[in-house]
Amino acid sequence: MSTLSARNRRKTPAERAAEIALAARQIALTEGLAAVTVRAVAARVGVAPALVAHYQPSMNVLVASTFGAIVAAEIDEVATELGACRTSVHALAALIDTLLGPERSTVTAVWLDAWSLGRRNPALAAEVGRQMDAWQKFLVDLLEEGVTRDEYAVDDAPALAWQLLGIIDGLTAHATVRYGDARTQRPLVRTIVEHELALPAGTLAP
Repeated sequence: MSTLSARNRRKTPAERAAEIALAARQIALTEGLAAVTVRAVAARVGVAPALVAHYQPSMNVLVASTFGAIVAAEIDEVATELGACRTSVHALAALIDTLLGPERSTVTAVWLDAWSLGRRNPALAAEVGRQMDAWQKFLVDLLEEGVTRDEYAVDDAPALAWQLLGIIDGLTAHATVRYGDARTQRPLVRTIVEHELALPAGTLAP
């Protein structure tokens, strides 16, 4: 009895679903969320569009889950990066540097797509809300950890987290359409955070 090669053997439903999800993420990161279509995903996987439609009958849901997976992966990546910091102050400085760095521009573009497409895609709009809440919680936890360590004081960590997200999102959105360079605004964001946490000027500087 001959053995089918790994390439030609029939894939399990779980394997095929994972393959489709990966293809959708790759398309979103390279071409944008709007490019995630049945035909585009099928072409990347190398299957008929009908097979993609079988596994993902709603493209709105696929786009939403694709966005959610991309953002969740970025949060995990940033968390790992900050985990190497010795103090919460150092972690805040690293957070500002990485979120305003060019290496985050691809995911920033996906966020911009999601905010726009979410107007007509209820599933995506809901996922945008969940991921915004996830980022806010991430920042709240980081801020409160510093309070616990007695590194600084903060009156309202949730409000400050939203403030920081709004500032960073705005600056990176501008940079995405080549209106300025977000990296040049790092000193501004550091100054704002230092002021809000009553830290001496220059505490968050490299």
